[in-house]
Formats: sequence, C-alpha cells, structure tokens
Amino acid sequence: MEQEGGRRLLLLSMRSVRPFSMLFILAETCSDVNAGRQENGMDLSRARILIIRLSAIGDVLHATPVARALRRALPQAYIAWLASPPASELVASCAEVDETIVWDRRPFDRAVAQGRIVRALRLLREARALLKERRFDIVLDVQDLLLTGVLAYLSGAGCRIGVRERHEGAGFFMTQKAPRLEEPHKVRRYLAALAPLGIAHEDVRITLQLPAALAGFAAPFFAAHAVTGARAILLVSLCTTWRSKEWPPERFVAALAALEEDVQIVFLGSDADRPVIGAAMERLALFWHGRAVSVAGETSLLETAALMKAATLLLCPDTGPLHIAAAVGLPTLSLWGPTRPAIYGPLHGQNFFIETPHPCAPCCKTRCPLGTNACMKAIEAQDVARRLGEVLAMVRQGRASR
Repeated sequence: MEQEGGRRLLLLSMRSVRPFSMLFILAETCSDVNAGRQENGMDLSRARILIIRLSAIGDVLHATPVARALRRALPQAYIAWLASPPASELVASCAEVDETIVWDRRPFDRAVAQGRIVRALRLLREARALLKERRFDIVLDVQDLLLTGVLAYLSGAGCRIGVRERHEGAGFFMTQKAPRLEEPHKVRRYLAALAPLGIAHEDVRITLQLPAALAGFAAPFFAAHAVTGARAILLVSLCTTWRSKEWPPERFVAALAALEEDVQIVFLGSDADRPVIGAAMERLALFWHGRAVSVAGETSLLETAALMKAATLLLCPDTGPLHIAAAVGLPTLSLWGPTRPAIYGPLHGQNFFIETPHPCAPCCKTRCPLGTNACMKAIEAQDVARRLGEVLAMVRQGRASR
C-alpha cells in the first residue's frame, strides 16, 4: 500500500522536479524496496540514527547543532550523516558524528537534467545499497527535497522524520514530521526535527573543529604568498553558487579600492572562480596599490577554515565561506539580496550585515525572477566601502586591546 501511495505522490510532484525523468526514476527505485522496519519499543538510547543533509556548505553547517543535540541526549547512539562533496568534508570533522557516508549527488543531478534515466536509476540503487546495509532505525531528513525523502525511504529505517521546508513531496516518505514553526531561521527549523524524539535543542551555536594537523597551516601558507600576520588580512569571497546572490565584481573593486593600503587582501574561491577573481584583481590594481593575492583553488574547505582563523575579517555575499568563517570565529561583513540573515545568517559571533533596500527582496530564488539581480545591484559600492572601513577598524581595535 505504501508503494502504491509512493507512485501517487510522484505523479503529484511533477511541477517540483525536472519533469518526467525524475518521476520515472523515483517510481522505479521505490518499487522494489520494503517499507522499512517498524520498530516498536525501540531502545532510543542505542538507536542507529542517520542525518540526511547532502548540501550545501552553509546549510550543512546549519544542521550540525542537530548532531550535537543528538549526541548530548543519546551518548550511546550511533549517529551517521549522509552528505555530498564538498560539504561532506565539513561533516567528517564533526566530533558528534560516528560515520560520514559520502554520496555524491552531482552525477545524479546531471543524469536527471540530461534525461539519462538508466544512469540516474543506477546511482539511486547504489545509494540504497549503501544505506540499507547499515540498518538504521531512525532517519532525520533536514533537507526536505523529494530526493532526500526518497533516500530516507530507501534506507529501510522504520522511523523517518522530516522538516517542513520545501514542499516538494518529501513528506510523503516520512513517518513523522517536525512541528510547524513561525521561527524563520534554518538552524531552529532543522532542530525541530528532534521534537518527535522528545529531545530538547536550546544550543544553536555552529562550531567547526579543525584537525590537529591544520593547527600550523595558515602562517606558512600566507608567508608563501607574501602575506604577513603583522598587518590586517581581509579575506574576500566574490562568487556564489546562486547567481541571484552575486554582487557585481566591479562594485567589490570600488569598495576595496577605498581601503588603506596597509590592509592585505586575499581572494578566496574555487578553480572555477579564478577568471572572475583575476579580472577583479587586474581592475583593482589600477586604483589601489596594496597587497592583493588570490588563493582560489589552492585550499580544501578545512584548509580555508584554518586560514580564516588567522585572518582579520571576511567580506562576502551570503555564501558558504560566510558560515565557515562564523563557525571558526572570524568576524564577517556580508551582503544580502535574495536571502535574509534572519533566515540564513550566522547566529553568533561578530557578524555584520548589509541588506538590500530593494522592495522585491527576499525572494529566496537561486535565479532572479526578473532576470536583473536588481536586489544585489541596489547595494551601492560607497555604502559597502564605508561600512567595511568601520567594521575593519572596529575589529582591529578589538584585537589590539586583547
């Protein structure tokens, strides 16, 4: 009966997925899986628990308080986390998690987008085998995608708890749902998944524990790029995975060009960001003659976190590095357009926000519905330059007084 209901849900979910191919894949995969072990009288204290939050970097960090609350309440439980690269690297550093199960969702997403049904079906079956052999009792799906709902179902766990986020139909695959909340922030909404288990969750702090091997990483790395710890180090992240969050690079340049030239600018990013960063650095050199370097593509996420622990400030849009910085205690100045810090922003530490004045924000869309990125363009370079100078002076003064 549950299998038949699963097919009905998939038909109802057509508008929320890449049309027909995704429905076919999910229907085929779910057709030969058991509904899961219904555990009556399960010993929660020794339960095998799976957290599902595949991506992205900031969202995965937002979900880490769930693991911490579980570990505090159930010290003898087995806690695993299903995550996709690159965010899985951060999960692996979480002391509360016994096992990080890595399943790369990117090949699956590409297969669905390209209509490669057999390939996508094979990847889902591989995920099912990966999960079922671990015999989980409980799954907490804090991503609430149709995909993560199916992964929860494929795990075979008898208790599957979901949050109320995306309305893609993931809830159909759950046995229980988190309570409805008026609270907008994602951390607290993810923590609500613990309510059906009777677990309290007051601690919303996000922390990132670095491996001991990275304790001395930053100083020699910076030295190799002629960056010294004797002067302020401003980290800058230009690029995001959401086009709607991007602030024009030329405005970054205009804001940075107003800095005193004793500040050292270090651009962060991936290999793919290098062309954008290179062009911005060339333009910046026309107006500003301080030290600016790019380390894009040279560090892993945890190595980036180690650099952040040795820096002064991070300037960025709402993107993954913002949340890594907050997790390791680096002060931040972030720019907000289609999203809001009340929903996604860091909840602790020295974090300063510049929010767009544009009336259509927040839309929380990955691409601007108007095709103009008007909300980010409404943030003026002179306003960022002024606030950047104020925050940098404040942070430097605070460090000098310690």
